[in-house]
Amino acid sequence: MLTPGPDHPITIQPANTRWRAYFAGHVIADTNDALVLQEANLGPVVYFPRGDVAMEYFTRTDHVTHCPYKGDAGHYSLYMDGELVEKAAWTYESPYDAVGEINGRIAFYPEVEVYAVDDARVNPHHKDTSAATRAAEDRSYMAREEVDEIVQHTDSGSGATQREHWEPNVKGPGPNTDGGLR
Repeated sequence: MLTPGPDHPITIQPANTRWRAYFAGHVIADTNDALVLQEANLGPVVYFPRGDVAMEYFTRTDHVTHCPYKGDAGHYSLYMDGELVEKAAWTYESPYDAVGEINGRIAFYPEVEVYAVDDARVNPHHKDTSAATRAAEDRSYMAREEVDEIVQHTDSGSGATQREHWEPNVKGPGPNTDGGLR
C-alpha cells in the first residue's frame, strides 16, 4: 500500500454540477452527488453513488485490478439493448483510508459516456444559451439533450412529472355525430 503525497497526489472533491452516464441511448446514471477523483497526472474520474446508477443492467465480473494507492477494484459488465461491454465500470468496496470517500461508488470506462449536465437542463427556469451553442458544435449532444428532455417529463416517483406536461400530439374525438360508432 502506497500513500498519496507530493510525488503522487490524489484529491477527491464533490462535483459542483450534476453528472450523468449515457450508454446505448439511455441515461444509466444521474446524480447531483458525484465525487471527482484527480490522481497525479491522470485525467479526472467521476464516481457515482451506487444508488444513482441503474445497477439492474450491470453484472459483477471476476475481474479484479489493484491500485497501490486505492486498493482492489471490482469490475462490472454492462448489457443493455443487445449491447454488451465486458468491462464497463469499476468500484472500490474496501478502498484504502486515504481514498475512503469513493467506497462503494461506481466509475465508468470510456465505453460509457460520462458528462456534466448544464443547470439549464436540470432547472428549466434558468436561462442559459450554452446548451444551444454546444448542440451546434456536437451532434451527439442532441441525442443526450433529447434523452434529458424525456427524463424531465417522466414521473420522478412522486406521481408528478419533473417539468410541465407536453401539449397533446393528437386531437380528441370531437363531437359525436355518428351515433357513437367509429
